[in-house]
Amino acid sequence: MALVQLTISALPAHVRTARLMATAVARRAGIAESALDEIRLAVGEACSRAVEAHRAHCPGRPITVELIDGTADGAAGGAPAQRAADTAAPSNGHAGAARRFEVVVTDRAPAKEPDAAGTDHEFTGTGLYPGETTPPGGVSGLSPDVGLAVIVGLADEVRIEPGDEGTAVRMSWPLEAAA
Repeated sequence: MALVQLTISALPAHVRTARLMATAVARRAGIAESALDEIRLAVGEACSRAVEAHRAHCPGRPITVELIDGTADGAAGGAPAQRAADTAAPSNGHAGAARRFEVVVTDRAPAKEPDAAGTDHEFTGTGLYPGETTPPGGVSGLSPDVGLAVIVGLADEVRIEPGDEGTAVRMSWPLEAAA
């Protein structure tokens, strides 16, 4: 198993770098050409979501992108140190291949924030410009979670792991049999 780890700052311009790197590593791993656009788009959505969360809550902290080529060991879903051994990856119904290419985008923004009364509520994110907040319906009326819905539609397997230290978005695609 090969692992490429990319650390980016919370700047929208770095999303492009992550997309390009993911596409290059996926191509090298043996992903079908027809799936490369899906990977590029899903990684872009996950990184954009992380950048938005960081800009609002921890702009100085890095975002981590792990690209895991499962060709060497054939293990399903890769084996990053952070993955809990007892949790199974939920699927959007396309899973089944043992050899996979996995992308994990991890932000460091808290998934929930306590309000003045001490209860947790979901973040609504930042607006399009610094200092602007997103209205309750999201940018242009879209829910802030629409990016996650897009990712679920693009990736073969998706797992979203919110936690106190941030959120990990895990996406994977099967490798071609000829690879």
